[in-house]
Amino acid sequence: MTTTEPVAGGLGPPRLPATPYGQGAEGAPSLADILERVLDKGVVIAGDIRINLLDIELLTIKLRLLVASVDKAKEMGIDWWEHDPSLSSRARTRAVQDDDAERSLTEENARLRAEIAALRARAEDRSVDG
Repeated sequence: MTTTEPVAGGLGPPRLPATPYGQGAEGAPSLADILERVLDKGVVIAGDIRINLLDIELLTIKLRLLVASVDKAKEMGIDWWEHDPSLSSRARTRAVQDDDAERSLTEENARLRAEIAALRARAEDRSVDG
């Protein structure tokens, strides 16, 4: 059957089945199609490198690589870039606020220690006087 012959009981040429991710009729996906598929599904690449000398392990490097879209990564619970101050302005703002809060706590801690020392000194003066 050629593509110009009418389909039995139908009008017009027969339709080819839809190919996923826009693959052409030749079946060879383009680079964009492959990238879209990888980002949509995600790919994990894992490997270990071991360097041994006379059966003595000198070095082991464990490699783990995840390639996925931001939406897919968030769906998997991965969002470290949102909390890294070098990558996110919101994280940078939070880091500054945390620094301010820490500085405030440090100052409050020093003030409270001074008050405790003053109270102890008064208590010792009263015990010496009494």
